[in-house]
Amino acid sequence: MRVVFGVLGPVTAWDAAGHPIALKGPRHRAVLARLIVARGRVVPVGRLVDDLWPAPPAGAVSAVRTFVAALRRALEPRRTPRTPARLLVTEGPGYALRAGRDAVDAWCFEEELTTAATLLPGDALARLESGLGRWRGPAYAEFADEPWARAERSRLTGLRLHAVERRAEARLALGRAGEVVPDLEAHTGEHPWREDAWRLLALALYRTGRQGDALAVLRRARALLVEQLGVDPGPGLRRLERDILDQADHLETAARPDAGPADAAERVWARTTAAYDRTVASGARNRLESTVGLLRQLAVSGGGGLEAAREHRVAAVAAAEELGDPELTARVIGAYDVPAIWTRSDDPHQAARMVAAAERTLAALPPGGPPSARARLLATIAMESRGTRSARGRQAAGQAERIARDLDDPTLLAFALNGTFLQSCYHAGLAPRRDGIGAELITLSTRHGLTTFEVLGHLIRLQARCARADFPGADGHAAAADRLAARHELPLVGVFTQWYRALRLAATGGGPGSAQESAYRAAAARLDGAGMPGVERGLLPLALLSVALRHGSPAPVGEHTDWGPYAPWTRPLVLLARDRGDEAAAALRDAPDPPDDLLSEALWCLLARAAVDLDDRETMERAHHELAPAGEELAGAGSGLLTLGPVSGHLDTLTTALRRPR
Repeated sequence: MRVVFGVLGPVTAWDAAGHPIALKGPRHRAVLARLIVARGRVVPVGRLVDDLWPAPPAGAVSAVRTFVAALRRALEPRRTPRTPARLLVTEGPGYALRAGRDAVDAWCFEEELTTAATLLPGDALARLESGLGRWRGPAYAEFADEPWARAERSRLTGLRLHAVERRAEARLALGRAGEVVPDLEAHTGEHPWREDAWRLLALALYRTGRQGDALAVLRRARALLVEQLGVDPGPGLRRLERDILDQADHLETAARPDAGPADAAERVWARTTAAYDRTVASGARNRLESTVGLLRQLAVSGGGGLEAAREHRVAAVAAAEELGDPELTARVIGAYDVPAIWTRSDDPHQAARMVAAAERTLAALPPGGPPSARARLLATIAMESRGTRSARGRQAAGQAERIARDLDDPTLLAFALNGTFLQSCYHAGLAPRRDGIGAELITLSTRHGLTTFEVLGHLIRLQARCARADFPGADGHAAAADRLAARHELPLVGVFTQWYRALRLAATGGGPGSAQESAYRAAAARLDGAGMPGVERGLLPLALLSVALRHGSPAPVGEHTDWGPYAPWTRPLVLLARDRGDEAAAALRDAPDPPDDLLSEALWCLLARAAVDLDDRETMERAHHELAPAGEELAGAGSGLLTLGPVSGHLDTLTTALRRPR
């Protein structure tokens, strides 16, 4: 029996006839929802228990098994007793939902959104209308407060907002500006920080003969951004305002189907891909290499592109390994040289799989094989091992860089330098070293036309300048990165430059704490749907905590705050703020050393602050030792995202506390 699952609203399921399937109680639906969030991956029983109950009762494991059994009966009522389930399967330590990509409304919506981006306006509009029509309410509506659903809800919400804006864009291209205005007025009212929505609204007003209203909208957007966030409008809004004032001819032109440069590009794409499909045999091995080339572009395209690229990359590598040709596998793995700026993996499990595949392929390569293939595998190991304290990662980065320099291959060297950068957090105070890596990347990339690595170089130098409180220097690199991103359609760059501007506001004391918090919240909104959970999870609460601590306020004490991967280092301060000193002391003792990443100094400062309050001298001594090399830096600012102020101040506090009598 075919089953379709709905999560774009209350979680539900329908049978083949479209009739709702009774899913029993809220915990049954929670189990189903949790498995859908996992997207086919196995969720261990223990994880389900932890997700279903804040304090699991006795017999929780048995209860989960009961819920699963009831769901199986509901989803497969005609299954013969004691035969294996087809949909909700047992695998290893837990359960997985084996649903096709067309069996979950959220997945269908994502597919329609992705497809719409490749179509002419009329066809794209039909796809977008269909996708948006699947929404029955907020995603995973009844699980809004559950930490396990939060990231997926945020991602889907971001995709829905993006789809609303692309639908408006398609209508504008079809000359239907009048239809667009009411929807966009409501959209900007609910989501005032989405600059593209303001741009589309102003353009729609202009095309309906309301030039004054269009300018008023742009000025309202400017006022909101400047007064509440302390940032100027982006280049798109500024350019549109100039064009409206100049009454530029191109503003009047609504693209007609099969007309204009954008449509010409679409026709070229369609014809080329059709010719490729006709000419290259479906089983040809070089299809895999061509696929990875597309995935590289998809990964920097924004929206759900990065997440989709990661997913399909795993499949491409697995397919290459199945063919038993290590040199082909090396090319497929090594061709994915997508620049990475964040030193924490978005998907640690997948990263570990990539490292294992690269190591297997390295071992299988024949002697005398191309050194460039070996270097790309080593660079992949370095990049995918980031933040894991892996000595192998640093070793691989060094080997890849040496091979690339010997070969005098600029593209390979840029890839290897990215791996070196991601392995450059093995102790505090290394911002000058990263600054040098960024400088070399910019020089190398400018000379050889490596745009994405040139952007990476500017972002690395932005981070390093922040660490040394050189904000004018960081401003220059942020502006350069934004210019390149606008010219080459790299929307994810703006996520990092907007976070930088929120950090700058906080680090320089711009405005009250509330203004700094608003700037961080606006920056966090840019992460919705960006496909970077390794950056997104827990980052906003950590940024708000940094603002609170720098203004002398206690740690936020919200019961449901999702600290994500930063929980072990924030928990002692949160417990202290709740006057639970004994628990805070235990949490401090249990906290591991922070990982080797761009926020390691900030996390050490959180431990140091808690240790001083609790008079934990062992932790104070460890924190002082770890932070000492960064004495001239701003704690955490090397991330380009947030700061806890000068490291020297934390060191002074630790020194004073350690001199106190016990």
